[in-house]
Amino acid sequence: MKRTIKEIREWLQTEPTEAEVAALRTDSRKGVQRLIAQYERLQEKKQRAQEAFAHRLVIERRLWQAGNKYVAGIDEVGRGPLAGPVIAAAVILPHDFNLVAVNDSKQLSAPLREHLYGQILSQAVAVAVGTASNELIDRINIYEATRVAMKEAVDHLAVTPSHLIVDAMQVPVALPQERLIKGDAKSASVAAASIVAKVFRDRLMQFYDELYPGYGFGQNAGYGTKEHLAGLDCQGVTPIHRRTFSPVAKRLNK
Repeated sequence: MKRTIKEIREWLQTEPTEAEVAALRTDSRKGVQRLIAQYERLQEKKQRAQEAFAHRLVIERRLWQAGNKYVAGIDEVGRGPLAGPVIAAAVILPHDFNLVAVNDSKQLSAPLREHLYGQILSQAVAVAVGTASNELIDRINIYEATRVAMKEAVDHLAVTPSHLIVDAMQVPVALPQERLIKGDAKSASVAAASIVAKVFRDRLMQFYDELYPGYGFGQNAGYGTKEHLAGLDCQGVTPIHRRTFSPVAKRLNK
């Protein structure tokens, strides 16, 4: 007795062998052929994702094979906003790490970032976060404040790394470093750090949205959106605003 199309759909979700799928291709029913086509497209998509993920581990594997047991990826978020801190994260991944969806946080939906955040925290060898407040940003400039946040993240790791992979910057610590342009898309460790930093900062800005309503911090994360600028015009500057950033400075000088 042939299986129904519903039964076949459910069976295809159980990861059948290639031989089993090949046998199913002899079924002439159009509904079955559609299911096979959908299944094969999904498998191709999974294969491409796995290959892309493997590419994002090339640098880590090279460093691991060279004797660097603990390699930390470093990334930051929050250099451009008008309010809130810069957040940096440092993540050391295990050598068998296989969360294929870990990629540049900007390429991921908010729900997927939240899901991966918990997975990264549970699977990583070590994770740490560093912050640079808006006051520090105003005092020493955004670039140097970002380096401070990155150093703090590295210093707070429970395990000391022997090598760093950093997104575009140089961390002021005495450790060998590999600087990558768009590193969050080229290194799984940096991608993991970008997710941790992004989710951590977004949650913080949601808290600030409750503390300072009217600026839209929960939606704009402190960036200069129309709602945010309108809030500045109507309510003024909050304690978390960066006073040296032009849109804020202009309103202070009115």
